[in-house]
Amino acid sequence: MGLSGGIDSCVAASLAKEALGKHKVLALILPIHSDIQDTQDAIAIAKRLGIRTRIINLTKVYNNLIKVLPVANKLAKVNLKPRLRMLVLYYFANKLNYLVCGTSNKSEIMTGYFTKYGDGAADILPIGGLLKKQVKVLAKELGLPEQIIAKPASAGLWPGQTDEGEMGISYAALDDILERLENKRIQILPKDKVTKVKDMIKRSEHKRLKPRVCII
Repeated sequence: MGLSGGIDSCVAASLAKEALGKHKVLALILPIHSDIQDTQDAIAIAKRLGIRTRIINLTKVYNNLIKVLPVANKLAKVNLKPRLRMLVLYYFANKLNYLVCGTSNKSEIMTGYFTKYGDGAADILPIGGLLKKQVKVLAKELGLPEQIIAKPASAGLWPGQTDEGEMGISYAALDDILERLENKRIQILPKDKVTKVKDMIKRSEHKRLKPRVCII
């Protein structure tokens, strides 16, 4: 599994260790122009859990890839990062005959806030059924450090990037809307926010479906 130092990957790592034992979990720390604090947090959590780690800095690989590819927009370039990490995760999975443990939560999956065939590629999703707010509760139950729980969620796509800033909505509002949609309850937040979330769900449907097959 990829261990970024964020709450989702730290919770997923904790659950994997509880389920399988520390010797059957391999945490890959794969910085690409990453914040040094995130790498340090990932190392600290892995040490705390007693799980094996490998640190592979992919910054040079990423830079070289950008050099040989034609010029593209910001989104195309930053999405290379999670896809490059996915290549390494599956390389080790093949090498060791392991499964890749994903770290996406329900809030991200429902709205498509993940990179297709990047961080969305996984064999198991231990927190895929938990909204972000539930992941935070579980993190406290697991005894994760407050600095991990309180850290602003970020995919680390560019300096200063945060999930909430990129999505344009707070996780608190997002989770409330998603929960009410799923349980068919009356929405209490402004209509424009509800419409925004519904649009996110609709536009990202392709990410949650298998590729369509043309039947002849």
